[in-house]
Amino acid sequence: MNVKYLMDVHVKLAVVIGLQRRGIDVVTAQEMNLGEVDDGELLDQATHVGRVLFSQDEDLLGEANIRLATGERFAGLVFAQQRHLTVGMAVRDLDLLAKVLTLEEMENRIEYLPF
Repeated sequence: MNVKYLMDVHVKLAVVIGLQRRGIDVVTAQEMNLGEVDDGELLDQATHVGRVLFSQDEDLLGEANIRLATGERFAGLVFAQQRHLTVGMAVRDLDLLAKVLTLEEMENRIEYLPF
């Protein structure tokens, strides 16, 4: 199955729209009423609904790294620092990941953008 995304609350709407225009399955944390949950709960919910989480939050990156170290399962994280990624770069790279990787391949994995 191709990668589907859950976007963290700080991701620009233009990234979401750009991906949707390319046919990528994307929902936002706000759409799932997850705007106020902590990082661990957000990773848990993404895993529960079979979506890779995209975030630009370094605290969330830290939580994913803890899970990697402890062997706690999560659906995967794509991370990018805000100041190093334009909307166009985000859409291009997330689109590529969604098309070349499966949900199973992203499990317990962190990918960093930009490529």
